[in-house]
Amino acid sequence: MNTKSRDPLRYIGSYGPELKAQVQAMIDKQSLGKYLEKKYTASHSITSDKSLREYVMKLKNQYMRKSSPLSKIAFDGKIHVVNNALGLHSYVSRVQGGKLKSNNEIRIGSVFKKAPEAFLRMIVVHELAHLKEKEHDKAFYQLCQHMLPDYHQLEFDMRLYLAQLEIDPS
Repeated sequence: MNTKSRDPLRYIGSYGPELKAQVQAMIDKQSLGKYLEKKYTASHSITSDKSLREYVMKLKNQYMRKSSPLSKIAFDGKIHVVNNALGLHSYVSRVQGGKLKSNNEIRIGSVFKKAPEAFLRMIVVHELAHLKEKEHDKAFYQLCQHMLPDYHQLEFDMRLYLAQLEIDPS
């Protein structure tokens, strides 16, 4: 096993000790990567900002047609390093003439260019939900589940995927 200075279990830090022990056992047996590869076989070709915008807008139009418009949608290689996040939803306010204009932006971590499509969809749904619900509260997660019924399982498995990348970045 490739030893890193960072703990791969940090991605599941808020989960219980029994679950952490199960994941650690998979890491020790070097079976975590195989588990994920078997479960998530569907890849995607969304690697440009243009294709990401089309992907996000399709989901937005399907589930959140009446929500605020998005001025920018892009992959961002700095998100994971700088913000310790996987995606960002931000409001950019600018003065135009005598008015204050507010634009919504979604930035997705570049790690999702190579991740299984299910994980890309999960992070996009998460960021879209922030258009309506700002906090990670019950209403936020209900909206995520409305758009993606298996949202919680995908979020957990995506955390396992990040742990696997920590162990074996190839």
